[in-house]
Amino acid sequence: MNDLDALLALLTPEGRALLDEVRDTDPAQELAVATRLRRTHPAGLVSAALGQARLRQRAVAKFGAEDAGRMFFTPNGVEQSTRASVAAYRAGRMAALGVTSVADLCCGIGGDAIALARAGIRVLAVDRDPATATAARANAEALGLEELIEVREADVTEVETRGYDAVFVDPARRGGRGRIFDPEAYSPPLSWAVEAARTVPRAAALKVAPGIPHEAVPEDAEAEWISDGGDVKEAVLWFGGARGAVAPGAVRATLLPGPRTLLGTGLPDPEVRTPGRYLYEPDGAVIRAHLVAEVAEQVGGGLLDATIAYVTADALLPTPYATAYEITDRMPFNVKKLKALLRERRVGTLTVKKRGSAVEPEELRRKVKPQGPHAATVFMTRVAGAPTMLIGHPVGRPARSTPVPGPADQRPPESA
Repeated sequence: MNDLDALLALLTPEGRALLDEVRDTDPAQELAVATRLRRTHPAGLVSAALGQARLRQRAVAKFGAEDAGRMFFTPNGVEQSTRASVAAYRAGRMAALGVTSVADLCCGIGGDAIALARAGIRVLAVDRDPATATAARANAEALGLEELIEVREADVTEVETRGYDAVFVDPARRGGRGRIFDPEAYSPPLSWAVEAARTVPRAAALKVAPGIPHEAVPEDAEAEWISDGGDVKEAVLWFGGARGAVAPGAVRATLLPGPRTLLGTGLPDPEVRTPGRYLYEPDGAVIRAHLVAEVAEQVGGGLLDATIAYVTADALLPTPYATAYEITDRMPFNVKKLKALLRERRVGTLTVKKRGSAVEPEELRRKVKPQGPHAATVFMTRVAGAPTMLIGHPVGRPARSTPVPGPADQRPPESA
């Protein structure tokens, strides 16, 4: 069965009953379950039900167990749909802008439409793929939101959006060869989405890849990078904003859960300085938004290297926009010396982070063979252009014993 036929079969009473029966099937038992069920059900329907059960299990990470257990998915829909927490945040921004109706163009399986409807917003959800539109319609019904969500199977470039307060566009960013990095190769192209955004009366949001070049952001858009639990999920270009909540040309990084938002202030790049007692690793959304300077200002720090987004400072000034590490040792890149130091400290749990280094973390772990009851973090990076290793631990999670001091020239300066 293709995706559409499988979904249509699962939406029948027999299909829904079969879905309930295979809901908690252990993957290791799938063959035995399939063999048993094919005695009383069509083989294609059994395969569709087991496949949908697997998709629902994968979708729990994005939608939560309760919603994922009732929703319908396609393989691409699970992979490309917006995480529920991110969709809920964006729907909240829409509601705060006074939006009451949205044309959700390229709606996928309906993740954003669901969040918008739960925020009390009426949604026209449009997708040209028959299976995807079928899944979106089934999801609106499964979650009791069919009164607020109208699903239409159509080419979004041919849909009339007049009569809606806002548009949300999530162009396809994958092709036959994988991810698409050129915004004009999106489907539909970013330029079309921007023009559609400029036609609505209240607000518009365009979901784009986090790696979008800053120079590709239109001057009349606000650019927002969003992370969830430390992982960068997407960038959004905002237009309009009748209440002034969208600022053309502004840049922000938003961290979930929270939300916590850091606005750009146009600071110049921080100065490069010698390593201090603390290293701050900015959140990925902060880095993507080019707001490392704002974090450096918050903690009174500078950069380890002009080309690397690690901030160093002498004092501990916690910020939600970066993870702080206390640095205990600094040395030029040398695997043998690192191995000896870790053996001396009895480090068995080693977290390896890299920026500006060609060495892969797993390769380093194999070479140093950490053993012992203690934990440490090693940063493979550059300090003023020189390959360097910094060893320490996250603030609040020290090693389980006081480390043995290393040679004086290996230790960073004490805090001021």
